[in-house]
Amino acid sequence: MSKAAMHSFELGRAKSSTPTIDKCAIVPIVACAYATVVGPLLNFASFLPGELNTFVSTIRSGEPGVSGRIFWPVMATVSVVLAARYHFRLSRLTLALHVICLLAYVALAGSSVLWAFKPEISFIRFVQQVMVITSIVLPAMLAVRTVDLMRGVFLCFALGALLNIFVVEFGTPLLHENGYAGYFLGKNYLGEFAAAAFLLALYETFYPGLRRALGIVIVIISALLLFLSNSKTALGLAFLSPLLAGLTLIIRKITRISPAIILLAIPFCYAILSSVSHYNMDLLSYKLYGDSTFTGRTAIWDFANYEIERRPLLGWGYQGFWLVGLDAPSVVDAPGWVKLMPNAHNGYYDTMLETGYVGLALFLIFIIATLHAIGRVADRNPARALLVLSLALFVIIYNFLESFWMRGVEFLWVLFLILVAEIARYWQPFALTKAAYRPRSAGPGSSGPPRGTRMPRPGIRLS
Repeated sequence: MSKAAMHSFELGRAKSSTPTIDKCAIVPIVACAYATVVGPLLNFASFLPGELNTFVSTIRSGEPGVSGRIFWPVMATVSVVLAARYHFRLSRLTLALHVICLLAYVALAGSSVLWAFKPEISFIRFVQQVMVITSIVLPAMLAVRTVDLMRGVFLCFALGALLNIFVVEFGTPLLHENGYAGYFLGKNYLGEFAAAAFLLALYETFYPGLRRALGIVIVIISALLLFLSNSKTALGLAFLSPLLAGLTLIIRKITRISPAIILLAIPFCYAILSSVSHYNMDLLSYKLYGDSTFTGRTAIWDFANYEIERRPLLGWGYQGFWLVGLDAPSVVDAPGWVKLMPNAHNGYYDTMLETGYVGLALFLIFIIATLHAIGRVADRNPARALLVLSLALFVIIYNFLESFWMRGVEFLWVLFLILVAEIARYWQPFALTKAAYRPRSAGPGSSGPPRGTRMPRPGIRLS
């Protein structure tokens, strides 16, 4: 029997003997459902039309509502309890490189509380973020390998897509004159959500039967929501991200070069092109939006650059620059309408504002390590690699125009954390039986497994 056939046979035995529902996997799925459906619906039901701008600014700042202040502590507590309950899984866990990089940045963000402009505010926001990360990454990595975590994520987005089309169809008022918002508080939110739902649904069409049928339905609905939202960036990235991901994986398969290196060639080539020609981001903005300022964002970025240079090394502290009081530099120093901004509308500028160039370097290493680790996913499951890379690229690119990094109430950050955990699950050796997740025990004098036990071959991993 060939190695490939033997691998498929043994993997089939593993799937038949391992449960497909796991308590640990339920926790990140519930977190995803809250971020994509429950939380936005609660916000939608509680806002006052005359106070929309203030309400959206509060949401964009990363501050959870009252329900979120209850939900995330409960979820973090449940995650810690599960880790204690399944301590034998935790003892066998090997942290992937990109998870270590994420933890390194989290440690720096926590340390930045010491030099933050308002230490008490930064500390509260940091603790909230730690609870979000704990609620998603820890239980997801503890879940058994055969659990289809991304299927649960798709179902959350599918439910949200169905609810949004229902809300739009039955007379939701237009929050923006040129686009619908669904149950979100802005058309860009709906565009971001619909694009992610579209990418998840495309992956479901790879499966036969009811999964393919539901995937096709959600592809159609999410595409319709994308057009109704009139979010040009989300619409463009919904089609660009899978094309770029597919091309990257094809090049990797041929050359065996890391996806991170392949993708890093794009900004490198852009830097060369812009230096020898007139083509730059201003021209790109004019072609996309009809103006060269990315709909006014360049004024915010100019101000952000000025404030970064005031504290270039370690920044103003984690979430310690925007919305921290009337005496904050974002209010005192900012010109005109920039004073009202909840963030820099760019996740990378906000990372520099909060943790300086040191923080940006650490975070970029985390992103690069995540992209590199997707290569391991591609070796075992090319279709899953296409999905996670498409979603990762969507979030990474979108952060050039909005700020999602390390903001727990943003559903795209929650989604990215799930991707981080999903990629890390492929970093682990694949255990063929449930016994691999149980504490080892042996009778007196025993020196190995019982006679007749089929042992896994070294190197077998999830495919």
